[in-house]
Amino acid sequence: MDREQEEKNNVIVQEIYDRLHDIQLQQRAILNNIPDIVWLKDKESRFIAVNEAFGAACGFSPEEIAGKTDLDIWPKELAESYRADDREVMNSKKRKCVEERLADKQGQIQLIETIKTPVFDNKGEVVGTTGIARDITERKKIEERLKEIRAELEIRVKVRTIELTRANEDLRKEISERKKSDEALRLSEERFRTKVLESEVESIKAAQLQANALRQQLEFILKATKTELLIIDKDFYIRYIDPERVRKYGDWTGKKCFDYLIGSRMPCSRCSIEKALKTKKIAVSEETLVKEGNLMVQVTTIPFQNENGEWLVAEVNMDISERKKIDDELWRYREHLEELVEERSGQLMQEISLHKKAEIEKSKLNYALLKSYEKLKSISLIDAHTGLYNHRYLQDVIEAEFHQSKRYAQHLSVIMLDIDYFKSINDVYGMAFGDLVLKQLARQLRRLVRRYDILIRYSGEEFIIISPRLNRELALNMAQRLLESLNMTNFGNKQHTVKLKLSLSAVSYPEDRATKGIDLVNLVNNVLDRAKESGGNRAYSSMDIKKPLKKGMEKILKVSGVKTLKNTIEKLTKKSKQGLVESIFAFAKTIELKDHYTGEHVESTVHYATEIAKELAFGREEIELIKQAAMLHDLGKIGISENILLKKGKLTKKEFEEIKKHPQIGADIIRPIQFLHGLIPFIFYHHERWDGKGYPSGIKGEDIPVGARIIAIADVYQALTSDRPYHKAFSKQQAIEIMKKASGTQFDPRITNIFLKIIKKEK
Repeated sequence: MDREQEEKNNVIVQEIYDRLHDIQLQQRAILNNIPDIVWLKDKESRFIAVNEAFGAACGFSPEEIAGKTDLDIWPKELAESYRADDREVMNSKKRKCVEERLADKQGQIQLIETIKTPVFDNKGEVVGTTGIARDITERKKIEERLKEIRAELEIRVKVRTIELTRANEDLRKEISERKKSDEALRLSEERFRTKVLESEVESIKAAQLQANALRQQLEFILKATKTELLIIDKDFYIRYIDPERVRKYGDWTGKKCFDYLIGSRMPCSRCSIEKALKTKKIAVSEETLVKEGNLMVQVTTIPFQNENGEWLVAEVNMDISERKKIDDELWRYREHLEELVEERSGQLMQEISLHKKAEIEKSKLNYALLKSYEKLKSISLIDAHTGLYNHRYLQDVIEAEFHQSKRYAQHLSVIMLDIDYFKSINDVYGMAFGDLVLKQLARQLRRLVRRYDILIRYSGEEFIIISPRLNRELALNMAQRLLESLNMTNFGNKQHTVKLKLSLSAVSYPEDRATKGIDLVNLVNNVLDRAKESGGNRAYSSMDIKKPLKKGMEKILKVSGVKTLKNTIEKLTKKSKQGLVESIFAFAKTIELKDHYTGEHVESTVHYATEIAKELAFGREEIELIKQAAMLHDLGKIGISENILLKKGKLTKKEFEEIKKHPQIGADIIRPIQFLHGLIPFIFYHHERWDGKGYPSGIKGEDIPVGARIIAIADVYQALTSDRPYHKAFSKQQAIEIMKKASGTQFDPRITNIFLKIIKKEK
């Protein structure tokens, strides 16, 4: 194609676009000059066009609404109602008039009266719907006021009627009794009766004046709202006509309604009066009033009972002629627009076909580029090591999930997980083994969390789980379940296996205050720090960090300088303690390389020692102390020769003396660390006996620290039920019998009984 022809084609295309733009401007001008709410939707209920009145009513601009569906704009309940009406109109191909609610951006509700009409193409197929609506909130208020006025009037008339009836009955009784009296008494009765009657007449006149005042109020409301009212009985006779209609067309009270309204001798074929009286429900219809120059009105027929129990109807007529004219104008405009589109479509298709091949090639190229972009974007959000989402993805998804939860008033929980003493695993087994453990942990987490939870690797050994629609209590339960399951899982390879200790924290919106998603991430990080400070291998929620300060400290911390200093010291202390504890446990892990039995049995010893402490109702801090001591009770074996530890035969006296040194060595390792001093008595005395024949000090009975007594019994049971270099493992029942015989000699009898109960529960 030469350059001159290409320029001509471009000019033609530009003319088409300009013409379509002019048509759109004409359409927008017509729509915006319509005072009522107007819209046009396609077959999928997407908004094609709306007028400014629509935007003013709901708080959205026409540009914001174009191309969106009801579900994108309104609350779900309203949106489903609108879509149901659209489907009914398109399926029936008939116009429908409904009263419904409309909500704006702030959730304010107004009542609207809507006429929804199907839109057809030139083949008669439904291609969408159009609607026109009017605010009827004030009209509804007026109708409610009319009901109140009528009810008040009926009550007053009934009360007055009862009073008059009672007065007449009393009067007749009095007259009957006084007929036997003399003439003077009779004259006195006559005068009294006359006065009573005069008083009643005055009361009736006052009631009539009040009724007239109420009637005037009703007529004023009808005139102010430009609404006409008729009251008609079941035989179609008019009982009441509002004064404005009487002034225009004469008083037809007592005549047939169909003769007056439509000039007919017979009732309408689909009479709304009959329908309302039959169903005892309000009926709405559209009618043409012949007497009023073929005026189009919307008739609301309301059935009610008068004081005599007679059923009547009140007909409220609203002029909809102007609305009908607007409908006709919209229809003619649509037909004109379709003619223009059809006229130019042939030319446009012919011109576009010239560029079709080039556009197809361009589309293919764009699609390939888009696919490449999506693939690169996906790769950038995935952690290459574990296959989970990475920290970069967290920054995007947490705000999106928070906005979703806030908009639909749903819960959103964030759970953070950190491996305790992970440094010790890397130090003992190497970085490659640590990487393998992280991969296996990621795989286990995928299996344990819910299908729609979002799993993210936050940092080296920290993971985050974003759980939509989960409150704080359920999130904490989920964290506890993860902790229990992962504590029982073996990680590693054929050569080495470890069991992980984990700290978890859980927070939730809206229970925990947050203004954005990242606030939840910061809070869950703070809660995790508290869990690790408390010893780790536990699950905490935000409730665990909301404990009040001790008395006296509150006053001190009011001084900003002291508070800042305290926070700084706490952070430094926390970091130093955590690093030191990780080094100690890394050191202890090396025992497994020297004595495979020791490495295997520590986990079970910790388990039984912790269960015994719980049965004794120890506090959380005491239980944690015993748990840590159980983990480190054989720390001193790091100073014992491997030849002695792995010897299969019986130890010599000299070798046994070497073995007896390991409690002292373990205590010496711990002693320089001030905050671990609480563990020293448990580690140093865990081989003492109840009868005083143990080592290294030979103390007995209650003199032995209770923590050491607990660790001793858990340690011996695990030794009996495990394969050791110098004997095969005993059965569970054999071990229990040995423990029973040793009660009162080697072990504390009370602790022995508690331990045996725990063992029986596990059978």
